[in-house]
Amino acid sequence: MEKQFITYKLAEFTKNLKFEDLDEQTVNNVKRFLLDSIGCAFGGSQTHDVKIMLDFYNEIGGKEEATVINSAQKLPMIHQVLLNSLMIRALDYNDIYWEEDPSHPSDLIPAALTPAEYLHKSGKDLITAIVLAYEWEQRLCEFAHPGVRETKWHHATLTQFASPLAAGKVLDLSVEQLVNAIGISASHNHTLGVVTAGNLTMMKNTVDPMAVQAGLYAALLAQRGYEGPAHVIDGKEGLVDVFVNNKFELEVLTDGLGESFRINRCSMKAFPTEALTHTPMSAVIKLMKEHNIKKEDIEEVTIGTVARAADILSDPSKYDPQTRETADHSLPYCISVCIVDGTVTPASFSKGKIFDPEIRSFLPKIKVVAKPEFEKTFPKLKQASAEIKTKDGKTHSITLDYPLGDYREPMDRETLLKKFDSMVIPVVGKERRDAIVEAIDHLDEIQDVADFMKLLK
Repeated sequence: MEKQFITYKLAEFTKNLKFEDLDEQTVNNVKRFLLDSIGCAFGGSQTHDVKIMLDFYNEIGGKEEATVINSAQKLPMIHQVLLNSLMIRALDYNDIYWEEDPSHPSDLIPAALTPAEYLHKSGKDLITAIVLAYEWEQRLCEFAHPGVRETKWHHATLTQFASPLAAGKVLDLSVEQLVNAIGISASHNHTLGVVTAGNLTMMKNTVDPMAVQAGLYAALLAQRGYEGPAHVIDGKEGLVDVFVNNKFELEVLTDGLGESFRINRCSMKAFPTEALTHTPMSAVIKLMKEHNIKKEDIEEVTIGTVARAADILSDPSKYDPQTRETADHSLPYCISVCIVDGTVTPASFSKGKIFDPEIRSFLPKIKVVAKPEFEKTFPKLKQASAEIKTKDGKTHSITLDYPLGDYREPMDRETLLKKFDSMVIPVVGKERRDAIVEAIDHLDEIQDVADFMKLLK
């Protein structure tokens, strides 16, 4: 084993972390993010892309190893993990971490949850693995300057390094096996930024779950003795060597490990949309409420944001969204929905809504400009401004530093449960909903994760 490479350090921390090393805040945040993710999964299970994928894997069939959320049919772990991750991701409503790179760490929860069910692991084992999933995913979002997304790669490129560690923890891999798992996964899953550029397709929400699937696949292979390159990050033709347009600070991956945990700095989404839409939407909603602005009185809305948001979220395709995937990444569309309906929910992306004449009438009134001053504070702050001109000649403006759901302005339990209930109760009813919430609240007391998964089928 070539212990000079950084993959060995990641593997060693992963192997050695114990539940007893976690503080109360960290454990509680695991429960909060798991609750949020399971809610998103039930909502996501109703989407067309998930149904296509579910039909595909149900036809393939195979050994009944693991529970697919909101499905009666168990599937092999390697199929189920993709489906459950896709369900969490499908509505673009799950959590968000954005530093140099963006990511949705809860996409990785199934990398831990799937083998934990199959191996009848305890709730404490699951909690520890989820902490590691967030730790590595979030640190990977910090160590490239600029982030890999800024050089036209998708953040699933980073997930391929983190997911085998989360899965490998539950599989009780040795340090050497964990290193091999990283090498196996990260050798072949670099993802093009095209999936979030221009007209968006179902692949926008699928590439990260595919990287999660690859991570479990790699961990299972490593468990059997399959080998991968230990130098996949910092060796010859590894990530640092190949991505020549990025500068990597490797120490970000290891400095202060165990002193605090990154999950405590992850944020939740109050809206089922791309993360950089959230502060502008919060600003418009707040401005309209504070000044009692009626939708029929609005002449023009100007949104100020960072350059990457103006580029990704307001290109020409975003002024004429044809799909849910494009609409939830369209700043003009999301702002128009806020104007008409007062908020944005999963129902805002039905075909009827996307082509609603009233909402479409506001799209030309939305202007998006990049503000250099916001670049100076990003990503520490997620600043955005909104200026609304009304037909009587008045102008109202506001600047917000971050949206509701940011870890500095977290959703309280009541708000989180409302979000959860909106996606879960219509699918499984109040009684099952209560049982799921109760189980997650006492996750550290569960002796067998398989018992918990029975509530989700």
